[in-house]
This record gives sequence, structure tokens and C-alpha cells, in this order.
Amino acid sequence: MMILGLVQWMQPVHGYDVRRELLSWSADKWANVQPGSIYHALRKLTEEQLLREVATEQVGARPARTTYEITEKGAAEFQSLLRVNWWSVATPPDPFMAAFAFLPALPRAETAAALRNRAVQLGAGIQQLQALIGADWADHKPVYVRWMWELSIERAEAEIRWCERIAARIEKDEPYFPTPTGQPAGWVDH
Repeated sequence: MMILGLVQWMQPVHGYDVRRELLSWSADKWANVQPGSIYHALRKLTEEQLLREVATEQVGARPARTTYEITEKGAAEFQSLLRVNWWSVATPPDPFMAAFAFLPALPRAETAAALRNRAVQLGAGIQQLQALIGADWADHKPVYVRWMWELSIERAEAEIRWCERIAARIEKDEPYFPTPTGQPAGWVDH
């Protein structure tokens, strides 16, 4: 969706410009768009007839640069994906959730420390976003990019509060299981 939307917005456009724009949005962090996969995605979308190559040019010894436009089929697919993502709620997979499912497998002191460390890391991410919002660079981006960053900040602030609250409950030796017999075999509530 991101690549189709950007090609439609910027067309005709080189893959390099799509990559540069996505990186300027930090889409690699929040949209799971990896810089190395952009050219592959452009080729695949072209094979699926969602994009079309308009021209390929080479200047000097530089690599050839292909210019893309979105097809009618691609515009329809973009609109479909856009609406699905606007009208639904999806939780991205977070490896932390898988680790948290095994909370009793680590000592309480370590899990509480890990949660507090996660809160510190989230706080550092908030500071980075706040610095971007205050930078002149942000003045050249659409206002809704700032709104997306504000959403990221508020989500991180909520997770920081959760991390601190759960760390405190763990440190108070709150039981993990409703009854002693509810523990999986071999797990110790330590």
C-alpha cells in the first residue's frame, strides 16, 4: 500500500525517490517497509501489473534508474488497501508479547528490570519524535505526518505507564497464577 500510494502521489517517479521519501517518513520503523525491499516491491508490483515502467535511463556510470507510474488496476488496489487499513484495527506482531507470555520463566527481579528498561527505551523514542516535531525539517512535511508522530508518542507514553505499573506489581510479589495448582509443570513463581 505504501509503495502504491507514493508512486501514485509522486508519479512519474524513480525507485530511488520512493525509497528516499519513505525513509524521510521513518516508514522503516512504523510501517515495516525495509529500504532494501523497496526495489524488489517495485518490480513485483510491476509484474502484477499494478505499476508500469515508464522509462529507464542511465547517466554516466551510475546504475540505471527506472521511472514508474501506477496503473488503473494499481490505483484500484491502492484504494482497496487504503480503505481496509482505515476501517480496521490490526495489532502488529511484537516479539515482546511472545516473551511476556513466558513471564514466569525468568526471575522476578529480571522481569521488573526488563520492563523498566523497556520504559526507558520507549522514552528515548519519544524524545526523538519530539525533536523531529520541533525541527525545521518537519515544517516541510504534511501536517498529518506530525499527527502520526503524535499518535506514536501517545502509544509509547501509554506503554511506559503499563511497564511501570506491571514492574511494580511484579516487585510486590503479586502471584502470576490464580491458584498454586494453576502453574504449568516446571515453572516457578520466583
